[in-house]
Amino acid sequence: MSAFIPNKINLHKKSCELELGYLDGRNWRLSCEYLRVFSPSAEVRGHGVGQDVLQTGKMHVSLKAIEPVGNYGLKLIFDDGHDSGIYTWEYLCELGEKQDENWQDYLGRLEEAQASRDPDVSVVRLL
Repeated sequence: MSAFIPNKINLHKKSCELELGYLDGRNWRLSCEYLRVFSPSAEVRGHGVGQDVLQTGKMHVSLKAIEPVGNYGLKLIFDDGHDSGIYTWEYLCELGEKQDENWQDYLGRLEEAQASRDPDVSVVRLL
């Protein structure tokens, strides 16, 4: 369990990134947008396999607050009002380790849905 617990947690407000550092040298900077679209909440993940809800228009989302949840994780409070779901230490490590893979998958799902990261843009595909 302790391998999952960061010894450094910094919110970089200007770049909208949460930095997690670990004693073994691992270090990740996770964008607030990435954390928001991969929220562990039922609102995002649904209540079962295949029930996840694609999050769109989250390009400019940022964190308003970070709250510890016992000894097992963090509650992230976003400026778009989203504040449900506990980011366990294990899940945060998984997000860091799979950041590139997850992000490419997310961009692919957005394109397939003809949706945008930008809340001010509607995607229209011409045939």
